[in-house]
Amino acid sequence: MSVLLICAAAVAVLAGADQAIKLWAIRNLMEQPERTFLKIGSFDWMHLRYLENNGAAFSMLSGSRGFLIVFPIIMITLCFYLLHRKGRHHRYLYPALTLIAAGGLGNLIDRMFRGGHVVDYFDFQLCNFAVFNFADVCVTVGVIIMIFGILFLEHELPEAKKLKEAKRLPYARLAADAPLAEELPLAGELPLAGELPEAEPAPLRASSEILPEEPDDAAE
Repeated sequence: MSVLLICAAAVAVLAGADQAIKLWAIRNLMEQPERTFLKIGSFDWMHLRYLENNGAAFSMLSGSRGFLIVFPIIMITLCFYLLHRKGRHHRYLYPALTLIAAGGLGNLIDRMFRGGHVVDYFDFQLCNFAVFNFADVCVTVGVIIMIFGILFLEHELPEAKKLKEAKRLPYARLAADAPLAEELPLAGELPLAGELPEAEPAPLRASSEILPEEPDDAAE
């Protein structure tokens, strides 16, 4: 199985998990008071609270259902295109774009089949933060991986270029030893064939000097 098919399967699994959690939130959190979800010691980190979001992250573009459907489709298609074209050369794109595509697909399903709104349920308590869901977490982690890869993993590419240049070094030296174009004589400065000195004929040698003497049968 190719890596691209594995990424597509991972996108389907993550989007399916997102939809399963949203179905649970609809059945257990809708029209219910918020409940504590993550509390460590005296710190109340996160609550579960049902919220229907008609916009994008932080409720931006609320009511723009058409754009919020078309744009994720374009982004998911772009993710798979980059996975196919760039994934082999930039390995960090596999997890990053898979997570981004999965999160985009999870929220896209909501907007298409739940009246244009997205189901959110994670309510961060330590600061005034937007309510979000598992699909948003996938997109955020994917973006973080991509930024990390661009900042700290792309330095391998110049090293590969240096290696290729090092292999071309003997040819570069040969080119450096070749005469420059301005040092070569012009076509008009070359002597004509008739002006070239004739080669001196080689002296003819006697046949006796070339052929060995045959034995004299008469002398015998």
